[in-house]
Amino acid sequence: MTQLHPKIAEITNRIIERSKPTRTAYLERIEHARKQGPGRAHLSCGNLAHAFAASPLGDKLSMRTQAPNIGIVTAYNDMLSAHQPFQHYPDIIKEAARAVQATAQVAGGVPAMCDGVTQGRPGMELSLFSREVIAQATAIALTHDAFDAALMLGTCDKIVPGLMIGALAFGHLPIMFSPAGPMPSGIPNKEKARVREKFALGQIDREGLLEAEAASYHTAGTCTFYGTANSNQMLMELMGVHLPARPSSIPTRRCAPRS
Repeated sequence: MTQLHPKIAEITNRIIERSKPTRTAYLERIEHARKQGPGRAHLSCGNLAHAFAASPLGDKLSMRTQAPNIGIVTAYNDMLSAHQPFQHYPDIIKEAARAVQATAQVAGGVPAMCDGVTQGRPGMELSLFSREVIAQATAIALTHDAFDAALMLGTCDKIVPGLMIGALAFGHLPIMFSPAGPMPSGIPNKEKARVREKFALGQIDREGLLEAEAASYHTAGTCTFYGTANSNQMLMELMGVHLPARPSSIPTRRCAPRS
């Protein structure tokens, strides 16, 4: 096994030591939640009825039992190419869950913004802030304790970290991430650069430049260049959270008395 560079090892050990108190507190909280079992088993009948009130009859009957219920947190919007494919994911996930006697619900939505659209505009100042908003929105979505596992639907460099930060607050639950997939290649980057240079020199007009840009960013999916939208998906895969896992067992207790 390749050894870490001494400087990297030094920084890593410093982070480990510095984070010991907060990491210990976090792990204790997660372990306590794990021992309590899925939150849905502790919901009162009134809480549980609210949780499945809008569900189809078949899902209502399943959610009365110990069948797993999956919470979906989605960053879908149809303006951003990387998130537009998520439009139909929840319905597909619900059908897949029903096929194995489980249920799934959209627990909540989070914002998703793109530097490619806001670059050079005042809205770009909200880019980093959006990560914290996404993290909070994710935690709010899961805080109902109505889910036995969760699925995060999001792409890009602010959305994926935000979803992860929010999901880690519920580290006792099995949680997976799902990407929307890459955009097929458009015109080569060299060709796009050539057109941009011609525009800068005044050799083509705005319409010619827009035509080239539209041929590059031309359909749904993450950006066609190796940027943070794609590297974040690779990171999730390296961390193992894009891989399927066995659902956790669920206690048979249906509802808890209200204290």
